[in-house]
Order: sequence, then C-alpha cells, then structure tokens
Amino acid sequence: MISEVTYIPAKLGMQVRGIDLKNNLTSETIANIKDNVQKHRLLIFKNQGIISCDRHVEISKWFGEMESTFYRHPKSQHPDVFRVSNDEKEGCRNVGRTGWHIDGSFMDKPFNYALYHMVSVPKVGCTAFVGFKELLKSLKPERRAAWDRLWMLGDNREVIHPLIYKHPVTKATVMCFHLGMIACFMWDYRSQNQRVTHENETAQLLQEIHTEIVKDNERLIYKHHWEEGDFIISDNRAVAHEATPETQYPVSQVGLRVLHRTTVAGTTKPEKSDHIEVFN
Repeated sequence: MISEVTYIPAKLGMQVRGIDLKNNLTSETIANIKDNVQKHRLLIFKNQGIISCDRHVEISKWFGEMESTFYRHPKSQHPDVFRVSNDEKEGCRNVGRTGWHIDGSFMDKPFNYALYHMVSVPKVGCTAFVGFKELLKSLKPERRAAWDRLWMLGDNREVIHPLIYKHPVTKATVMCFHLGMIACFMWDYRSQNQRVTHENETAQLLQEIHTEIVKDNERLIYKHHWEEGDFIISDNRAVAHEATPETQYPVSQVGLRVLHRTTVAGTTKPEKSDHIEVFN
C-alpha cells in the first residue's frame, strides 16, 4: 500500500514515501499506485535513488504499451527512454520550452501517461504543472463557454481535437493542447457555423490560454523543484506542463541536468460527445 503520503503544494497530486520503485512490488501495491494516479493525477515518489532505464520502462508498462515519438539521443540507454538535458552532448535540449502542453497532442490518440526521473539534478530548473480541473474552474463563465466551442488543429493540420472534453476514464473535464504546436483553432466544428481562426485570432487565443494558466501570480501552477531520487508519474490527459526557463541554463552555471521520460501509448481519441471511442 502507499504509505506516508503528504500532499504537495497547490494540492495537485501527492508525494509518496515508503515505497522503493527499484524493488519488485506486489500486484496489490501496483494496483494501488495506478488507482492513485487516476485519483490525484500526479504522484511524486521521493528518495528513489537512481532508477535504471530498464526499470523505468518496466514501471511504465504497468500503465500500458510504450510509445516513443522523439529522437533517441545517443546517450539514452533504452529506445523508449527520452533523454533531455541542458547539455546537447548529454541529451536533447530545449525540450518542453515551446509552451504549456500535454504530451502527444499532435497525435490522433495523445499519450495516456508520462513518467519522469531526474538522474542528474541541477541547482535550479523546475517542471511546472497545472491541473485542468483547477484551470477550468477558475474561468469566467463566458470564457469557459467560448473555449467549449473550440477545437485545436495540430501544426501539421492533420489532427483535430476538442480543446475541452471528458477524460475517458475519470470522466473529469480536461483539455488537449500544445501552445507551441497549434496551427489554428476551429470554432463550432461539425456545425454549419464552423470556421478556422485566422493568424491573429489564433495568436490571441493561444495567449489567452497562457494568461489564464499563469494568472494571479501563478496560483494555479505547481512547480516541482527536483531533488535527487524523484520519480514522477502523471496522468498526461489531466495536467499540462512545461519546463521553466532555468532548465536551459548552462552546465557551468547550474550543473548538469539529465531527465529521463517515458510515455505510455494513448488508447482514446479525444471526443466531444458523451460516447468515447476506445481503440485497442
């Protein structure tokens, strides 16, 4: 069972102590972890030491099949582990710095989960998260109504997703976007009034979403200050995230940053209707 639980600031997720992910865990404990990811959206396991790439992938497979879409850096020790860094010789740079997003929004079925492990912790450089529950609740009614009419088109214009929809598992209202990879929006998709936003309107809407996330002195945002041994499991469909600017500070200033990330394949296409189509 998960023990010694303390809730993190902003009440987005929870810290987990008393479990060593490097060990083989019982099926009951694994089921408990999976249930808590759905319930809390973000689990932060503390004091894990260094988790190998192989074990990172094993943990990820508790949640489904692996799917990797990014370039494999030569230093990565597993094809399903995406390695990022503030040193291009150690990992891919500038990852997560193009705007708030969920992972895989450009895909027909965005990733279900993302799992993160910092194997080399710099002095500064956070991963910031925002919960869609809190974000949507904070909107004024007229803005929420407007966003409900929007669909996002990925930068390749081959994928279209509703900006707001129901999480297929929890049924919570969530969002789908990548503020740095949206070509345009469409109003009132599949209706007689559907239309694509022009360039200026698209930019305005992207800024609007960003502003709502960071408003009120970033009160909706949880910034995770990485410590040695941290391992995070997130429900990718329930929270957005981005890397803070400090993650790209040079090694000479803040030390080496190396983050390992895996993604679990999406099984559901975001849909506006009550009927959620599941793909096997």
